[in-house]
Amino acid sequence: MDKPEFVDAHVHFYDMQHPELFYAHWQPDVVHPSLGTLPRKLAERNWLAEDFIELTRGANVTKAVHVQAAIGSEDPVKETEWLQEAADRTGFPQGIVAYADLRHPDVETTLERHCEFPNMRGIRDFSYGDYLVEPDFHRGYALLEKYGLVASIAAQWQDMEKLAALAAKFPNIPIVIDHAGVPSERTAEYFENWKRGMRTAAEADNIVCKISGLGMGDNDWTVDSIQPYVLHCIETFGVERSLFATNWPVDSLFSDYDAIVDAYDEITARFSAEERASLFSKNSEALYRI
Repeated sequence: MDKPEFVDAHVHFYDMQHPELFYAHWQPDVVHPSLGTLPRKLAERNWLAEDFIELTRGANVTKAVHVQAAIGSEDPVKETEWLQEAADRTGFPQGIVAYADLRHPDVETTLERHCEFPNMRGIRDFSYGDYLVEPDFHRGYALLEKYGLVASIAAQWQDMEKLAALAAKFPNIPIVIDHAGVPSERTAEYFENWKRGMRTAAEADNIVCKISGLGMGDNDWTVDSIQPYVLHCIETFGVERSLFATNWPVDSLFSDYDAIVDAYDEITARFSAEERASLFSKNSEALYRI
């Protein structure tokens, strides 16, 4: 079976020497909330668009969507500017999901500035507290419809009822659940809770499941260990609302690139060619307009 074309819908590029960009999760004194000190390895080198293109030649990668990496930068639009320059130079990334503090009173100015760059497609707001139900967040979130932007949200199973309510309140804003709901434990009880949460989210027609980053909760993953998660996402959201991505290079801490793509390939081997095309590329192309 031929390997399908792959649009990687979750990648990170970074330049640790960039004078205006800061990467908080990869600093030498930071302990990541779920990965501990592992991300410090990422800071040992830069990861540029050219590096990604070279690495992924054998994986049949045709396009990519960059999701905010420069956490803690003073001006988040500088990352979008830097990524657009990379896209103009190399062709990658075709889509950009940037950062904005949706609670900020002047967030619309930030969104306007982001949208001056042609590859801008969405917003990820690593917010805090019970933000999914808070009026200040909703006020900024509502602006995503005005600017035609996708919401990228790293909700976990405990948050899915609130996420579904947010989706219902703003039905014209597509929501992408990052990293398959970020399953952080690998116990039978957690798996059942996670499955229930994903079913709740899937009830909202405007929520899409991004299957990615499964190595973060399963550092020694195998095809057999991630298959139940991959298949539950697809069965719950349907082929039409599921898509594949890698979370590269964060998942390089647990794997190599081809292993992730090959795992998706093996898990969906019995799917039709049309279904596989949707999961590997077509859904991402349509959602992010790339």
